[in-house]
Amino acid sequence: MAMNMNLYSRGDKIFAIAVSILIGLFTVATLYPFIYIAAVSFSGGFAAAAGKVVLTPIDTTLAAYKYVLSQPKFWMSYLNTFIYTIGGTITSLLIIIPGAYALSRPQLIGRRFWNLFVAFTLWFNAGLIPFFLNMRDLNLLDSYIGIIIGFAVNAFNLILLRNFFESLPQSFEEAARMDGANDFQILWKVYIPLSKPAIATITLFCIVSRWNGFFWAMVLLQSEEKIPLQVFLRHTIAFLSDDQEFTATLSTQPYSVESVTGAIIVCSIIPVLIVYPFIQKYFEKGILLGGVKE
Repeated sequence: MAMNMNLYSRGDKIFAIAVSILIGLFTVATLYPFIYIAAVSFSGGFAAAAGKVVLTPIDTTLAAYKYVLSQPKFWMSYLNTFIYTIGGTITSLLIIIPGAYALSRPQLIGRRFWNLFVAFTLWFNAGLIPFFLNMRDLNLLDSYIGIIIGFAVNAFNLILLRNFFESLPQSFEEAARMDGANDFQILWKVYIPLSKPAIATITLFCIVSRWNGFFWAMVLLQSEEKIPLQVFLRHTIAFLSDDQEFTATLSTQPYSVESVTGAIIVCSIIPVLIVYPFIQKYFEKGILLGGVKE
C-alpha cells in the first residue's frame, strides 16, 4: 500500500483526502436526521417538546411507542400502506416492464413519437386540479384502486428501464428469434433475466415512492379507514396539537407531539430498512441504468 501511495502526486493525495472528508460530512448529514428522530422518539415529552434533544434521548421512555402502538388507526393505516405499496409496485412493474420493452424495439411503429410522448409528461402535466377532476369523474376518489392504478406509471422509471433494454446486445434477441421465440418469450426468458439489476432498482424506486406517498393520498382519500401511514401521522400531529387538555398538561405528560411524531416515523422506516439489504446488490449494479451501450 505504501508503494502504491508513493505513485500518487501531492495533488492526488490532497484530492483523495478532500473527497474522504466530504464523503464523511455527507454521511453524517444523511444519518443525523434519523438519529435525531430516533432519539426524540425515546425521550420524555417535556424534553422533546423543549428541543433539548440533540443526539441521545433525554429522560428515556417508551411512552410514545406505547401510545402509537395502542392506536387501532395506526395499525389500520400501516396495513393500508402495505396494500398501496405492494399492490402499487406490482401494478407499476406489470405496466413499466412491457412498456419499456416495447419502446426499446427498433421495429416499433412510430417509436420516436411514442418515446417523445412519454418524455413529454416529464416536462408538462395537466396540473393538480385537472388530475383531481379526472380521478373524480372516473369514480376513483376514496378508493384503494384509485391510489394503486392512478399512479401506476412513472415516466422517469419507464425511460430508465427502456434505456437499459436498449443497452443489451441485440445478438441475444436475434438468437432467440432464430429459435422461434416471439416477443413475449423474448421479454420473459431473455430480457427480464438479464435485467434483474435494473428491475430491482425500479422496484426500489416504486416501493419508496409508494411507501412515502402523502399528498395525493391526503387529497383523494376521505375515509380514515383507508388512509396510509403518512396521512395518519399528519392527523395525529393535528389531533395532539389541537387537544387543549393535552397541551395544558404537556409538562407532566410522558410523551409529546414531537416524541409521538418521531415514534411513528421510526415505525414507518423499519420496513424499508428491512427490505433494502435484500435488493442492495441489485441496486448497486442498476445505478448506471443504460449507461453502457453495445
